[in-house]
Amino acid sequence: MADGATVDASGQFSGEEEQPGGEESAGGGPDDEAGRGLTDAKREVLERCLHALKHAKNDSQTLAALLLITRLCPACQLDKPTLRRIFEAVGLNLPARLLVTAAKGSGDPGLPPQDLLSLGTALLSALSTDPDMASQPQLLATLPLLLEIVVRGPTNQQQTGDENRDSEDDDNEESRTNPKSPTGKLDEAIAADCYQVLTAVCAQPMGPDHLLNRGAVPALCQALEGNQTLSQRMGLPFLVCLLSGKTKDKAWRKHSAELLRLLVKMSKDFCKSTDQTRLDMCSQLVNVLPPGGVAIEREVLREIVSQVWGALRPLVQAKLTPRQIGPVLVLGACLLDLSGWELAGPPKFCCLLVNRACVEVRMGLEEPPGNELSQELQDTLTGCYRIMEAAIEQACNPAVASTAPPAQTSISSLSLPQSRQVLGVLEEAFAALMYHLQQVDPSRYGEPFLFATFRCLCSWLAEETSCLKEDVTKLLPVLVNYSRSHLMAENPEQGLSDWMDKMSVADESGTWTGKEALRYLLPALCHLSAEEGPRKVLLTLDTPALLVYYLSHSFTSLKGKSGASSVRDPSMETACSALLNFSVTEPERVRKDQCFKTLEKHLSEALPVLVHKSSLLVLAANYCTLGLMIGRLKSVPTGSPEASQRRFFSTALRFLHSALDPELSPGPLKVSAGWEDSWDEVAELWRLALQALGGCFRSRCWLAALVREEGWLRNTLGMLGCCSALPDQHTQEALEEALCALANQCPLCKQDIEDAMKMHDEGAFSCMRNLKQLIGVK
Repeated sequence: MADGATVDASGQFSGEEEQPGGEESAGGGPDDEAGRGLTDAKREVLERCLHALKHAKNDSQTLAALLLITRLCPACQLDKPTLRRIFEAVGLNLPARLLVTAAKGSGDPGLPPQDLLSLGTALLSALSTDPDMASQPQLLATLPLLLEIVVRGPTNQQQTGDENRDSEDDDNEESRTNPKSPTGKLDEAIAADCYQVLTAVCAQPMGPDHLLNRGAVPALCQALEGNQTLSQRMGLPFLVCLLSGKTKDKAWRKHSAELLRLLVKMSKDFCKSTDQTRLDMCSQLVNVLPPGGVAIEREVLREIVSQVWGALRPLVQAKLTPRQIGPVLVLGACLLDLSGWELAGPPKFCCLLVNRACVEVRMGLEEPPGNELSQELQDTLTGCYRIMEAAIEQACNPAVASTAPPAQTSISSLSLPQSRQVLGVLEEAFAALMYHLQQVDPSRYGEPFLFATFRCLCSWLAEETSCLKEDVTKLLPVLVNYSRSHLMAENPEQGLSDWMDKMSVADESGTWTGKEALRYLLPALCHLSAEEGPRKVLLTLDTPALLVYYLSHSFTSLKGKSGASSVRDPSMETACSALLNFSVTEPERVRKDQCFKTLEKHLSEALPVLVHKSSLLVLAANYCTLGLMIGRLKSVPTGSPEASQRRFFSTALRFLHSALDPELSPGPLKVSAGWEDSWDEVAELWRLALQALGGCFRSRCWLAALVREEGWLRNTLGMLGCCSALPDQHTQEALEEALCALANQCPLCKQDIEDAMKMHDEGAFSCMRNLKQLIGVK
């Protein structure tokens, strides 16, 4: 390189103008622990070079000092203080300028563009080994250049030598017709340096986002399609790493076309490869597969999944070591996540897949207490859990094979013996899960794998609580306390949040909030709270208070979501169902426990809000019924009710009345349009609420007056007088029971009912024998 060559304002090497040196810019000192492992003579020379580097007045002197240092000892032989002194002396501007100059192809004749490129990437690679440097804006600014180099290799201007001119002409022609095509093969050392920088950036907290925003995903896909230098050996593992975290969903939404093309290529390579290569590729495919919910070409994805299953089946059927079978089962779990059992294969294979997953779970978890599970084993077991979860729903409701179409290849085609076999191996595996959870100390409640184990067990308990009932009951303290510890935690665990992002398991907010553990347990609590033995254990664990806390905070969260306040949350409805079970079976507990007073207050505040949200009708029905069921158990003194109680009952009366069509026309009474779509879900709640309302009439004498003031009785009698029949027998019985209770408690109401029945002696009234007998109307 010519003496005095430097960089002008445009960022290119040229001219004689010196760059200001600056002793202030270099850090460190001679007393730093530099060059450990070097001889005294080399250490002395190294110090001279460092002094020259520190006092360099222009780029030429800086490059000369760097060249001497690299020849004296490789970077791997330098300790961190020495590297830090070099980094601070060189800075990030120099290698960035080298790349810009190389890209423009106008370097000094003494140092051609290819050498500038090699030197620039080498410097950046060395600098990026320092985490502080890897996050600097100057280094991040070089990412587009590095990605362009990785994709296209050296530009035509960077290729030198008369022997390359003919090929350069060809490349120029290809570049004009296809500007995205690679123009030359990249030197391996340069490629390795580029990937080192990209990997170092990716390791930073915001690194994946920086890379995604600067086009790393489409660039790496292009490099792989063009089979560019080190793209398979370093580019693909790097892309897999980039897609394995929170950025996977963003990457697929932003670059679905490029990633889908890459996935098509990888799936074809997977199918064509030998068994050993397939085993090696399983983990790569797992991370490249799209997350659920991304809008992509479904037919293309379906074809990919079908092909991969075809190549995966022989591996599942083969004799593999635990280390080999792990990635196979994890890939199978991901395929099930994408398309369910439909494409997996015939029922016999589905049974085998579930069996292998259950065997791995039992082998992995039935270890003596205190044995540490490796991260590799945890990843394998987590994949097995997902296979087990996918099998539970189908196996619990099998279709008999003789009634299934012959061509159907879903686990839903299991014969009864096959279904029993699957349930048997699942039961053994879940026994192992319960054994493992019993051994866990509460100090480990924040571990992601423990949450995966808990979640899988809850998916089984949601469908099946009769098997291993004694073991389940004994485990309830662990399950409830685990859920409580997360729900009450002030600082949600970051590790669990990251795990849920990685495993595509997230709350509607997209982050771990602490509610997730209880949300998965709620279906089981709903079943178990209806059974006497488990319910007694749940009461000793103060489970009703936990459910009330969950409801209250979930409702606050629901209200706080701008524009999404009417999004249905089934878990809140399930919590209400469990509390209803306690209200029906444990009246003394409801009367005395403070948490039910807290619940009453919450219901009185929330119901007036919910009844105006049509999409939250099921939740409103749960709140209304729950409030009335609690209200019927509590006797209150005579006199004026509290404002909150009056507001709740006033809202409940209007809400219950809105279920039936108010149109006064002859013929059978119909369910109103607003309730029709949800009637299958809320009909039983509505009837139970009317029965509870009758109990409230007996415990609250002021309620009869409110019924008349609100017009509920008048409107109800008017509807019954004009219709020929109610929607069904159960609806008639529930409404009749409420009217009988009201007539017993209030003479004025009884008179109103009598007048209506005498005026309309046919139609719906004629079927209410108990009411007619009570009123004395024939």
